[in-house]
Amino acid sequence: MPEQHYTVRDIRPYINWTYFYHAWGFRPTATGCEEAVRLRREAEALLDERSGEVAAHCLYRLCHANSEGDDLWIEGTRFPLLRQQRTHQEGAPYLCLSDFVRPLSSGIPDTVGLFAATAALSPTDTPGDPYAHLLSQTLNDRLAEAATERMHLYVRKEAWGYAPDEDLPISGLLAEHFQGIRPAVGYPSLPDQSVNFLIDRLLCLRRIGITLTENGAMHPHSSVSGLMLAHPAARYFAIGTIGQDQLKDYACRRGYPVEKMQKFLASLLA
Repeated sequence: MPEQHYTVRDIRPYINWTYFYHAWGFRPTATGCEEAVRLRREAEALLDERSGEVAAHCLYRLCHANSEGDDLWIEGTRFPLLRQQRTHQEGAPYLCLSDFVRPLSSGIPDTVGLFAATAALSPTDTPGDPYAHLLSQTLNDRLAEAATERMHLYVRKEAWGYAPDEDLPISGLLAEHFQGIRPAVGYPSLPDQSVNFLIDRLLCLRRIGITLTENGAMHPHSSVSGLMLAHPAARYFAIGTIGQDQLKDYACRRGYPVEKMQKFLASLLA
């Protein structure tokens, strides 16, 4: 399970400032807003001060995997997934992430990547200054995501090597113009936070300082985990609202009581 460790200098170009602005309540076009410009300037100054410090740790693993219905089997571990129950376009397929992995019935193993990243830049020591604390927190969130972007680029071109000739500008990377996807736990395609327990089983998140709460939340907060899929047709989608039938089926496949699964999927229940 290879690890990658990045300094601020390594991953600074991969920061998506649009989401930084969003975390502060600004619109993506906030670059013309005086307050947003000041915020960005202070964030950049903090990065300048700490450019040589280790900013993030990443961990990834490329695993033999296959799909079976709405499940993935990754190195013998069952990863139950959810399928869309509604689409926004008539005639469009109801998607599940397992659709982008070779079926078990084919007899041919496929590959799925697992990853986790956490920001390592220590927060500014500013007791009694909530603004500085929040600035450090939101910047750490962006550094964890930037490290993931850098790590995924390395995986695509070298470690996995399915896109060795990829040559995108950073703007193209941030716009996700590359082949494949990396759905993160808690996001619309992979909304069940308890999946972190499965990822931890195969990655051992403590190796990079991540621990899980009893609900599957990651600590430190500025951490991200998920899957990497290489299929050229793979794309992101939102699971959306699910019904009681899918809740019961999913709980059975996850091996949890329905009542417990309801807590993890509360935001998806009709």
